[in-house]
Amino acid sequence: MNLFLRFLLELCALAVYGYWGFKTGNTGITKGILGIGTPLVIAIIWGLFGSPKATIPLSAPLHLLLEIFVFLIPVVLLFLLGTVGSAWIFGCIVILNRILMYFWDQ
Repeated sequence: MNLFLRFLLELCALAVYGYWGFKTGNTGITKGILGIGTPLVIAIIWGLFGSPKATIPLSAPLHLLLEIFVFLIPVVLLFLLGTVGSAWIFGCIVILNRILMYFWDQ
């Protein structure tokens, strides 16, 4: 169940990156590039280096840094976009999920 939650958190993180991109861009073109491009780049990086079936596995410290980037930067973006409640909820769930993954050796 915890791994399924992790997958949902991955999808939510990508959605936050996309939401940020569409809200941040000034013109339609920049909104599209940021809104589609940012989550696409993050998904590719996560698939190559961070996912459980990563093509290029990272050492534990580097993997943790990648997790911080992929999962906690969206918390900051939500704060910057003014959705403070969503940022707190997402951040707490991400941290709890990671703690459980550590203790359950997932």
